[in-house]
Amino acid sequence: MLATSTGLVTGAMLAPTPARAAAAAFTNPVIWQDFADIDVIRVGATYYASASTMHYSPGAPVLRSYDLTNWEIAGHSVPVLDFGAKYDLNGARGYVRGIWASSLAYRPSNRTFYWLGQIDFTRTYIHTATAVEGPWSRLTTISTPYYDAGLLVDSDDTLYVAYGNTTISVAQLSPDGRSQVRTQQVFTTPSSVGTLEGSRFYKINGQYYIFLTRPANGQYILKSSSGPFGPYTMRQVLLDLRGPVPGGGVPHQGGLVQTQSGAWYYLAFVDAYPGGRVPALAPITWTADGWPVVQLVNGAWGTSYPSPIVPTPPRQVTPMVGVDTFDGTTLKPKWEWNHNPDNAKWSVGNGLTLRTATVTNDLYWARNTLTHRVQGPTSTATVELDFSAMRDGDRAGLALLRDSSAWIGVKRDGGVTRVVMVNGLTMDGNWNTTGTGTEAASAAASGSRVWLRAGADIRPGAARPGTFSYSTDGINFIRLGPSFSMGNDWRFFMGYRFALFNHATQALGGAVRVPRFELSTP
Repeated sequence: MLATSTGLVTGAMLAPTPARAAAAAFTNPVIWQDFADIDVIRVGATYYASASTMHYSPGAPVLRSYDLTNWEIAGHSVPVLDFGAKYDLNGARGYVRGIWASSLAYRPSNRTFYWLGQIDFTRTYIHTATAVEGPWSRLTTISTPYYDAGLLVDSDDTLYVAYGNTTISVAQLSPDGRSQVRTQQVFTTPSSVGTLEGSRFYKINGQYYIFLTRPANGQYILKSSSGPFGPYTMRQVLLDLRGPVPGGGVPHQGGLVQTQSGAWYYLAFVDAYPGGRVPALAPITWTADGWPVVQLVNGAWGTSYPSPIVPTPPRQVTPMVGVDTFDGTTLKPKWEWNHNPDNAKWSVGNGLTLRTATVTNDLYWARNTLTHRVQGPTSTATVELDFSAMRDGDRAGLALLRDSSAWIGVKRDGGVTRVVMVNGLTMDGNWNTTGTGTEAASAAASGSRVWLRAGADIRPGAARPGTFSYSTDGINFIRLGPSFSMGNDWRFFMGYRFALFNHATQALGGAVRVPRFELSTP
């Protein structure tokens, strides 16, 4: 029987399943894509993880795995960022706001997944679903903003939330999860430690634990033997630990999870800009008096460990790379829009159709820009673009999108169509546009379609090159423009993304179609 009292492992009685032999090893990062502020749980034989998405929509992706090392994107807990007009790019912008560190939990009593997160320091939202693919719906809004919260489903089915920055509090929710019953400060971080945040809340062997990060180089844990409201004592888990990604930061934040066989693991993230924050996995052991210890390799978080011993997965997970022809009636969950889209201006089925949704000369203001995470350490995105329905003044293409951006695409002006490479799209530290782009190179475009390619090197530790090229036949590609230096500052939080866009500079009415997108690695 699963130990539901841990708050980490949930589910019903499982039939005995033969454990597969452990593979030789797994390599960190287990996902070389931007998934930060991870919360990780197991439900039966399946692992789930949630991550931050800031201003991207839908938000709070749910990842799924059967072995903790191979992951797929299953859905999103926040279908639309319905937190104000700025998330629609309507008179204001929500860059670096939106979905921050939030929590994912499963409640066995009603077989329901819960997502909990605070938005804009004003209030907390709870969404629920009976399957991570959705549909997810709003359960409640709570006036207390539970900053960097961790949700615990206790063994008696009570819901608790640990939250806060430096001053850590615990709240108890009503049995239906719709309101706050009480909240109490339970810990004040010593000045010698500094800032603690990123709460994850667990009950393990009758002890309550609040797992906290010291950004961006440490991890601490609080333990209480007296109940969820403490008192708590603190111990350092790691500090300035050498990480598994060359040039990257210290593994931290994230959460703890127990396998079916009783082994424990810590899924953290590593700051690895310009690509973002990437998940890394390490085994955990426990001291006799109940404190977690990260298992190191030569004094560091290992680049490789023996793979977790788990039952044979029921299937292979969907690869993070590959081809998308935009079949079906919905976008696959690997796609997220830059802010909420105008749903009247796009469609899928016969490829992806993007009708112009905004008249602007600023890509950062353009609605319906569709993004895909970059795969590390290097990857290439290639799109086929049918531009036959573009109108004068329209701009469409493939971008490397962040607070400093560049793109390759098609401009149509005065009835003339050109392939261009544009750089110099920039934001300041308040995420206001400071540069709308400079055309660095161009070539004549004939016919009705072109293939566009962007290559991204996201190995951390230095500014890295992004490159652009185009093709008239989908086979032979021609480099266009200079290398683009991809910035590695952390303050935008999200890493670079490949982005498909189509916006007008004169009037709405134009459209482009993308029959095919491919993300590939060397």
